[in-house]
Parts: sequence; structure tokens; C-alpha cells
Amino acid sequence: MQHDKVGSLMTMDVVRTLYSTPVDEAARLLAGARIGGLPVVDEDDRVIGVLSAADLTAPRAAPPDPCRSRRFLGLPAAPSAARRSTTPETAARTAGQLMSAPPVTAHAEDTIIEAARIMARRGVNRLPVLDEEDRLVGILTRRDLLRVFLRPDACIRDEVTDEVLVRVLWLMPHSIDVTVADGVVTLSGRLERRSEAEIAVAMTRQIDGVVAVVGELTWRLDDTRQRSDEQVLHGVADDRLRKL
Repeated sequence: MQHDKVGSLMTMDVVRTLYSTPVDEAARLLAGARIGGLPVVDEDDRVIGVLSAADLTAPRAAPPDPCRSRRFLGLPAAPSAARRSTTPETAARTAGQLMSAPPVTAHAEDTIIEAARIMARRGVNRLPVLDEEDRLVGILTRRDLLRVFLRPDACIRDEVTDEVLVRVLWLMPHSIDVTVADGVVTLSGRLERRSEAEIAVAMTRQIDGVVAVVGELTWRLDDTRQRSDEQVLHGVADDRLRKL
């Protein structure tokens, strides 16, 4: 059983910008596309940073004008050469000068669960998606992930039946009852072994869109205790063998 890959969910038509793109042009791209951030790429389409709306707005406040401050204090105006040297010539002019780097990215072959964990751990709302050569091929957003975790209950039930019961446990599709309500899966019924019940619950938790699992399964044979007893016996026998 495999989680869906990032490549199956990402948006492939990515609005991007170059390091040398003027700040005003990058701002127009963000506003026109109504997005919160742009991947910044180099000439080989490799992502070198991310430019967000916050990156654009934070540096926009102009530094204090020293000439105005001198006038306010009643001091003579600074020489023209000094005025030229204090103008904000060093203010950022390109997307590359404002971008956040290094970028937080994902690969198309990563699972959606892995991407969600990266977003949560790094506190980002979007992930540029890279191919095997680390070139930009898409973008994954929190909104995309939300679509996965709002999967229809019927789709989740079908996957539990097909992937967990049939393919993993080799059971008949209706061996146990599977009900799903708002992403909460309830497994009920009787199985042959306790280990099968534990596997069913554990693997159901891993299915995309599952919020929680309620295990109401019973079993005829508690094979987990049998395995524990065998491990103890093997341990005693190994100790005796080592003493010989």
C-alpha cells in the first residue's frame, strides 16, 4: 500500500521568477496570480529561493531621510555629496535580493504525508516540487493537501477494503465491517488472530484522508502472547548455549 505521491497532487503550471526580476514586476506576478509566494529559479530552472508577499512588504519602508532629520533639528543641510551617499542605493531591487533562502522543497516522488510533515515542521504554506534533477516541476500548497484530507468517506472505505483487507490480510472484502464517517474509520467484526486485528488498525491509520481509527475487532487466537512466550524461551535457550 502506497500513499499518493506529491506529483499526483501538485499544480504543474507554476508561476515563477528569476533572481534578476525587478521587485515591482515580481509583485505584479504575485498580485496577478493571487498567490502568496513565488519560487525563484536560476537559468537551469533550479529553485534557489522563495519570494513571498511578506518578503516584498517588509523592506518597502524607506529608511529615514537624514536631510529631513537635520532640518527638523535646525541643523544646516548636508553637502550634496553626503546626500547622494545616504540615499537608499543599496535597497533591494530584484526578487533574488529579497527572497528567502535556502528554499524548503519537496520531490515529486515524495508521499503526501511526507510533504505535509515538511510543511508543518518548517512552517511554510507551499512547497516547490522538484524532479530527479532538482528542477522545478510543480508547486504543492496547503490547499492541495486539504483536498486529500477531505476525501469522500466512500473512497476511504473502498481503499481500506481493497488495500488492507484484501491485499495485505488476504481476507474476503466483507470479512469485517468497515464504516467511515467524516474520515473516522470504524473496524468491527471477528478475525482469526489478534495480530491481524492490529495490522488492520495500523495500516488503516496510514491511508490518506483517515482522521482516526476506532478498533472494535475481536479475535479467536491471541497469537501475540504466543510470540512473546516463544521469545522468552529462545532467550533462555540462548543463555544456556552460551554457557556451554
